[in-house]
Amino acid sequence: MTASALPDPGRYSIYTGRVTNWPLAVAVHVALLAPLLLLGSLSHGSWLDPAGPAIPLLVGAVVALITMLTGLSVKTAAGPNGVSVQCGAVGWPRRTYRLEEIERAEVIDLSPSLWRMSLGYWWTPRHTYFTVRTGPALRLTTRTGRSVTITVPDPHAAIAIIREANSA
Repeated sequence: MTASALPDPGRYSIYTGRVTNWPLAVAVHVALLAPLLLLGSLSHGSWLDPAGPAIPLLVGAVVALITMLTGLSVKTAAGPNGVSVQCGAVGWPRRTYRLEEIERAEVIDLSPSLWRMSLGYWWTPRHTYFTVRTGPALRLTTRTGRSVTITVPDPHAAIAIIREANSA
């Protein structure tokens, strides 16, 4: 995470931060693989039969790999070019919100509620979520009315950099 003061006119500060949630990833994979292993162990065929445990284990391994590559972390950068968000080890999905697109930036508290918050990358017609944990987060409201919620280590510093870039 980086946030520096403006040293000279014409120079800009940039905020970067990365949030990773390994306990969530382990819990999701255990919750996914346990039923698949149970289904595989209850089958009466050999390992490679269509009714055997190889297919459920392969499905579980593919889902685990996709989650590991795309959904374990959120990397955010804010500065004079706007706010850029990348997910996972491969940086996908990724999105950049230019300063001209951002109408409002605020700090919100993501509370652990099953009905109000989803973890990971979620897109709906009015909202986009890049979240991997509860707690303070950055919420951007775009000029089109879309709400973008991003998990960042220090949302107050990110907002300060966005406001500084807007005023420059």
